[in-house]
Amino acid sequence: MPTAREVLLNAAFVALGRRPWAGVRMVDVAAAAGVSRQTLYNEFGNKDGLARALMRREAEAYLRGVERALVAADDASDPGDRLAAAAVWTVRVARDNALVRAALTGCWDDWLPAPAAGPPALPGQRPAPGSASVAAHRELRPATDAGRGPVVVDRPVDAAGPGASLPTPVELVQTVSDRSLAALSDDWPPESAADLARVCETAARLAVSYVVAPGKPDEVAWLVREVLVPWRTAGQGEPSWR
Repeated sequence: MPTAREVLLNAAFVALGRRPWAGVRMVDVAAAAGVSRQTLYNEFGNKDGLARALMRREAEAYLRGVERALVAADDASDPGDRLAAAAVWTVRVARDNALVRAALTGCWDDWLPAPAAGPPALPGQRPAPGSASVAAHRELRPATDAGRGPVVVDRPVDAAGPGASLPTPVELVQTVSDRSLAALSDDWPPESAADLARVCETAARLAVSYVVAPGKPDEVAWLVREVLVPWRTAGQGEPSWR
């Protein structure tokens, strides 16, 4: 049976699919979850805490999906197929989940919650999630009174407590690369371990490129299998998407 916390996160995720985060009300999330507002506030503290927990949950679910893909490929003995399966998972989940897409690319639009912390954004961009080494960021929030301009708010990185900030896109790619390396090392020639590390990172970055500039999942799978894995058996033919 799911906990109250999980039910609340599910309700918040559903609400975010229907309206921008700015329009999601805590009272509505609590009602949809069938709990009191007090329970919601006890679990997350405030709406920012709920947003952080939701974004972290989706990022962690994405990473668990990568691990599943690495062991559930069509040919579990072939590292090329396993890396391709992880790349396809990345492209598909990012297509369907706006929070995962934003976490992988660092592009957060006004529909989504603002990341907890991050480096200075370019003009017109929301701040991307950052590391705890950044002391604070300046966030533009719309003013509540009509006719006023946006308000700049300084918010400390550690306001949500230790470890609350999301991983950056670079950190997510590195985590995917590291988990791929750990999963495939037993099936890769030991003398080529450095090559495997490079292939894992390149496959992860290639998958993210298909999130930024969307393409067919079959394309990224073929590229990983036939281009990135040099020792794979030759003569597999042309990709089916051509």
